Amino acid sequence: MRMATVLVEVLGPLRLTVDGVAVDVRGAKRRAVLALLALAEGRTVPVDQLVDALWPGEVPESGRQALHSHVFRLRGHLGPASGRLRTLQDGYRLDLGGDGLDVARARALLAAGRAADPERAFQLLTEADALWRGPMLADLADVGPIAAAVAGHAQLRRDVADALVTSGIAAGRVDEVVARAAAAVAEDPLREPAVLAHMRALAATGQAAQALRAGREYRARLADEAGLDPSPALDDLVREIAAGSAPAQPTRPATRLFGRDPEIAALRRLLAGERLVTLVGPGGVGKTRVALEVAARGGTATVLRLAPVTDPAALPHALAAALGLKVVQRDVLASCVAVLADTPGLLVVDNCEHLLDAARDLTAAVLAACPEVTVLATSREPLGLAAECVSRLPPLPLPGAGEDLPRVASVAVFLDRAGRVRQGVASAPDDLRLVADIVRRLDGIPLAIELAAGRLSTFSLADLHGRLDRSLDLLGGRPSGEARHGTLRETVEWSYRLLTDDERRLFRHLSIFADGVDLATAEQLAADLGLGTDPGSALARLVDASMVEAHFGAGTRYRMLETLRAFGLDRLAAAGEAEAAAAHLVRWAVALTGWIETTMSTEREPDADAVLRRELPNLRAAWRLARSGGRLDEAAAIVTALYHAIAYRDLVEIRDWAEELADDPALDGHPRAAAVFGTAAEAAYHRGDYARADRLARAGFARDGGSWHCRTVLSIAALARNDWDDVVSHSLAAAALTDRPYENLGIAALGRAYAGDTEAAWELNERGLAGAPSPSMRGWATYVAGEIDNCAGRHEEAERRYRRAIDLARTSGATFLAGVATVGLLAVRARMGRVQDALRGYREVVDYFARTGNWTHQWVNLRNLADLLRRLGDGDAAARIDAAANAAPDAPAVDGARPAGPAAPVLGRAAVLDLAREAIDRNLSAPPAPRTPRR
Repeated sequence: MRMATVLVEVLGPLRLTVDGVAVDVRGAKRRAVLALLALAEGRTVPVDQLVDALWPGEVPESGRQALHSHVFRLRGHLGPASGRLRTLQDGYRLDLGGDGLDVARARALLAAGRAADPERAFQLLTEADALWRGPMLADLADVGPIAAAVAGHAQLRRDVADALVTSGIAAGRVDEVVARAAAAVAEDPLREPAVLAHMRALAATGQAAQALRAGREYRARLADEAGLDPSPALDDLVREIAAGSAPAQPTRPATRLFGRDPEIAALRRLLAGERLVTLVGPGGVGKTRVALEVAARGGTATVLRLAPVTDPAALPHALAAALGLKVVQRDVLASCVAVLADTPGLLVVDNCEHLLDAARDLTAAVLAACPEVTVLATSREPLGLAAECVSRLPPLPLPGAGEDLPRVASVAVFLDRAGRVRQGVASAPDDLRLVADIVRRLDGIPLAIELAAGRLSTFSLADLHGRLDRSLDLLGGRPSGEARHGTLRETVEWSYRLLTDDERRLFRHLSIFADGVDLATAEQLAADLGLGTDPGSALARLVDASMVEAHFGAGTRYRMLETLRAFGLDRLAAAGEAEAAAAHLVRWAVALTGWIETTMSTEREPDADAVLRRELPNLRAAWRLARSGGRLDEAAAIVTALYHAIAYRDLVEIRDWAEELADDPALDGHPRAAAVFGTAAEAAYHRGDYARADRLARAGFARDGGSWHCRTVLSIAALARNDWDDVVSHSLAAAALTDRPYENLGIAALGRAYAGDTEAAWELNERGLAGAPSPSMRGWATYVAGEIDNCAGRHEEAERRYRRAIDLARTSGATFLAGVATVGLLAVRARMGRVQDALRGYREVVDYFARTGNWTHQWVNLRNLADLLRRLGDGDAAARIDAAANAAPDAPAVDGARPAGPAAPVLGRAAVLDLAREAIDRNLSAPPAPRTPRR
């Protein structure tokens, strides 16, 4: 049910409107209560505070009852909106929503005006200025807290007036703000910002003499009444007006610049040795803002803004205007160059990308004729002159783990802009974490961050965070320095329109890759699209145009900022190419996973592991497209190709893919069904559910009794049950179905070793080790050898083999193999009396299996730990761990009863892990026991 809207206006006489109908609130005290609750802006006002405000002297006995009566009657005034006035335990709260208080509206319009282009700012600030209907709450000025609020909001009134005058001058609407500028001075004749704005307005309307006289009068008045001198800004403005070149707006923007000191320092160093430096980067990254700051911190500087210029022939005239020249006859550019030649300093040529050829020619002319002039250009791509030194402006630094969030530049920008819209919006730790995620998802782009923060006038922080997937349209408005581009979408569209058709097409299709591509993939994509230009040249142009970023490391990687990628996906859909692009990405994923599968069985396994981990975000995108598009063949091909990765790497996500696909009814009857079931069974085993693993493997086995995948998982599920005969039979059957039997022979060897036949185990494992081509398979066979030695009591040899298996596993990226080999290693070290080493290792392995969710092996690890704790005299902890393992349905079977003890409670997973960690820490800190010599 919709709650009625309420508007409380305090910028003048108090006024209440409910659903557009004015409501008469009578009685000074009741009106004061309404004003105090409204001015709290959604905060709870304690009863004591209200009572003290209404009766500042002695509170009558009936004071609280009278207050309750006023609140009751206010609810009657609110009518259908009475639910907005809430009684809480310690006070009252009036919820007006985002637009229910004219003060909040004025504040939001001021913030939006400061972030908009001059024309839009003028409209917004005119609306804000009109909200004042006279003296604020004049009839309630005798109420102390209200009087204090009135005084506090006086600054808001001044800020709106100053911003309105400034925007009117910048927008060419100076005639409409001259009177407002004069009124602001009349209200506070000693306030310098108002005086300076009035002088600018007078000068802009051709009243330079009156402007100078206003400056002189202010100087005399300030000296007479306050005994002070004006700031240097007055002298600067007087000189500018006297010279006939009063600027429409200051060179340096009014907002604070965060996090750019390193880039500014680097640019100043470059400019000290280079004649031409071009600052390049994507739209919204802050090139203009940084360039203006460099100009402001230097000496003489001229700023040529090209954003408003659309005709190349107008560039010389724009430069003349920037120099304050009025050229009636002669060559305009020649006149400008003549002036610059006599004025050593910096020329900033801002926003060159849409007039690149003309900007290049103008810059070349200046450099040739003005040897004392240095040029700093900003553009989304280089100018292409031989003398040019290109500097790329990166996004703002993003918050990392453990950083002090408000000190991170990207977060600081958000908080600063948000504070101009709504104070205290992000002060709690949880709020700061939301802000950190917002700026990460916005790539640290200042424009996007400022626009997002500005939206807090409408949304809560959580609502804004939840809507960032629509950031291109959500983030409208025009922050200072980006006057040409209204929304984030328009900013990106501006760069996109400057590309050729082939470049746009390549950009669109690259956007389907979630985490960028390498050079070979980009060139292959360009070739597949049949571009009329050279693929490498098209890609280079996208990099030059700041639509794609090139990252140089182990291999070159081409990525898009998320805002650019979102735009590319939109354009892909608009061009009717989304389905074709999705199909291409899925085909790429099938080919890549096929290569990974093949390469992981060779010496190049570490390379395949690195590619898999690097491309996982792209594979994730391809997987979702395959599933959402009903591409069952491709999904099955991707999952089954990743069987080895699922079996030996703790990439939990791809395990989930396998189990998801196995649950799809459409898989029934598919030629890859058995392989998918077997792969999903392997994933379930690693999730610690060996019972489900067994069921899935048998389901696949029933569809295709010859499936290698299913036979392999049946053998490891039998290992968890201690069914040694099934281990051997399934393993040998699986080995007969493949030309790579190394793993299966090792599993069969484990079955023999655990059954007590170490000689047969050794023979099987040697067959598996012979010719094992990949590091992980050699590591597997070495681990199995360690297990055989352990069963035979050859502990030192077992330790050596475990360590070698761990080294091979880490080399190949086989993290799961490293984990299980470490379990064996710790058990051996515990038996050899190396208790401290074992305890430290147990702490790491407990945490490792907790992270990966493999409870089958976690229970083995915990039982081994319990054995060690019992030998250390920590019998209670050992008994409780064993009791939990004995009761756990996913714990592997053990030979013989475990000594849990009759009184040991059964703990859940989280509790048993806490118990294990506490026991490890306790025993690590205990004095070492005398070491028993080994026999």
